[in-house]
Amino acid sequence: MSGYPLPSTTLEEAHLRPEQIARLHALIEGHIKAGRYPGAQIAIARHGKLAHFKTFGDAKQGVAADDASMWLLFSNTKVITAAACWILAEQGAFRFTDTFASHVPAFARNGKGDVTVMQVITHLAGFPNAEVGPDCWEDHARLHDTVCNFSLEFTPGSRLHYHGASAHWALAVLIEKLTGQDFRTFIREAVIAPMRLTGEMQIGLDAHGMQHAVDMHEPKDAGVVPAADRNSDAFKKAGVPGGGGYATARAMVAFYQMMLAGGTIGGNRLVGPRTLQYAIRNWTGDMHDHAMNQPMHRGLGPHLRGTTPGIRGLGAIASPTTFGHGGAGNSYCWADPESGVSFAYLTNCRIPDPWHSQRLELVSNFVHSAIL
Repeated sequence: MSGYPLPSTTLEEAHLRPEQIARLHALIEGHIKAGRYPGAQIAIARHGKLAHFKTFGDAKQGVAADDASMWLLFSNTKVITAAACWILAEQGAFRFTDTFASHVPAFARNGKGDVTVMQVITHLAGFPNAEVGPDCWEDHARLHDTVCNFSLEFTPGSRLHYHGASAHWALAVLIEKLTGQDFRTFIREAVIAPMRLTGEMQIGLDAHGMQHAVDMHEPKDAGVVPAADRNSDAFKKAGVPGGGGYATARAMVAFYQMMLAGGTIGGNRLVGPRTLQYAIRNWTGDMHDHAMNQPMHRGLGPHLRGTTPGIRGLGAIASPTTFGHGGAGNSYCWADPESGVSFAYLTNCRIPDPWHSQRLELVSNFVHSAIL
C-alpha cells in the first residue's frame, strides 16, 4: 500500500472529537455483531491529511478484512466515472450542454436526439430503467448499440428520476467515443493513476484487485449470505461504470480531498477549480427525485446536502455545501467544503431501506458532530 498520496495525522491534530468517532466504532461493531454485515471500513481525512482509517470484521466468510481490502462501491463509482467526464470537458472534448447525439450520433434513435450530456449525468435524461446486460460487459460494440437503443420513459428534463443503472453506461460510451479507449483504461490512466491510487481504487479489477476484493453479501431468510451475481470474476472485471468500482475507504477520502483541494492531490492536478465548481453545483434545485422520494440536489456526479429538512446519506446536520454519493444499500462517501473533512463508510452487504438510510444518518452525523 505504498505511494498513498495523503500524509497521516491524528484525530486530535485534525480537530476531530475522538469520543464521537469511538461512538461510530461502537455502532459499526454492533451492526457486525448483530449480523447486519460481515465487515466494514471507514476513513476520515481533513485538510489534505488522513486522520483516521479502520477496518472491521470479515472480507469473506471466515476471512478477516484488512487495510488492503477493496470494497464494492456500487454507485459511489458514479463520481469516479463523472471525474473522467470533467477531465474530458476541461480538455475541450465536449460541453455538458451539448446534445449526447452530437458526439454519439446513433444515440438519437428513439427520439433521444435532443438529450444533453447534462441531462444524462444529472438523471434527467428520461431513461431511468434502461438496462445493459452482461453480454455488453466485454463486447463494447454491443454496448454502444444497446445504449443507443435506449427508449424514453418521459420527456427529458421534465422529471428527476435516478438513472441508477443506465446513465453511466451512456457516459462510458461517450468516453470511448471521445478517446478511442476502453472507458476503464481512460478512467485508470486519467483519474486514478494521477491520484496514486491504482492499487486501492479500480474500475475493472486486475489481478491485485481480485486478490483484495471483498465479497458482497445480501440478507436472506437464513441470514447474510454472499451475493453470487456481484462476486463473479466477470462482474469484477467488467468495471460497471455506475456501480462496479472497488476501493479502500482511504482511497475514497483521498479522492474527495482532491475535490476539496480544487482538483489537486499528491502534487498532481486532475482538473481546475472552476471545473469543480461547475460540477459540484446543485443543477436540479429542489426537484423531487422520484426514485429517492425526496429532493437530491444533483450535481455532475455528486449530490449536495442543500437546505431541505433531510437528505439521503450525507447526514441531516451536514453543512449545506456537503457533497457526496452512496452505494446501493452498503455505503456512503462525502466531503464538506466548510470544514475540509472527507469521509468514507464502506460495507460488504447490500441492505434495503428503511434500515439502510436510518443507519447512514447515524453514521454520517457521528462524523459531522466530531468536527470542531
